[in-house]
Amino acid sequence: MEDSDSAHDESKAVPVPLANPLEALRSWLEEARAVGALTPSSVAFVTVGADGRPSARTVSLKRLDTNALVFTSALWTRKAQELQSNQHVALLFHWPSLGRQAHITGRAVLAERALAHELFAERDLANQLQTLVSRQGTPITDIQPLRARHAHLKATMETPPACPEDWGAIRVHPDTVELWCEAPDRLHDRWLYEREEDHWKLTRIAP
Repeated sequence: MEDSDSAHDESKAVPVPLANPLEALRSWLEEARAVGALTPSSVAFVTVGADGRPSARTVSLKRLDTNALVFTSALWTRKAQELQSNQHVALLFHWPSLGRQAHITGRAVLAERALAHELFAERDLANQLQTLVSRQGTPITDIQPLRARHAHLKATMETPPACPEDWGAIRVHPDTVELWCEAPDRLHDRWLYEREEDHWKLTRIAP
């Protein structure tokens, strides 16, 4: 029991902040994977509509570059449509088993087509076909025709499908990154990174 408690305490040890918040985020993601956290790359992705109302959904981080987070999306979805009128987004990673969160604000831009093609090719076949048979978010009367078409394509398609023209990659360039570490006394550790031109300002903030 002592060994288990020790490992739990170690997993929640306060990490030393790095100069680049995305490198710090990469380190946290690697730790989350190492301890077997469920879906460590899942993140809440918040956009704002033309009416000023926010909307949120859970998506999966596809890549973490040195200066951007990369996601994919069908371009007819609500989030993609909202990004056309308002690039400002918020993201929230939460790893309960580590007692950590990462909150990010930034600007989302559509990436080059080559990246979309590359990331679409990395999806497993079931996910590729789902993109073809279902127009996500649109009204339907019955899901069975979609399932039937999905099963038919999976059984008969001899080569993987090409990336659809209305499916793309999105880069989020962060303006702020806040890293949050849980503490037993509720005096949680919080570090706020703020972009200032070509460098990051790091401030420790009160819990």
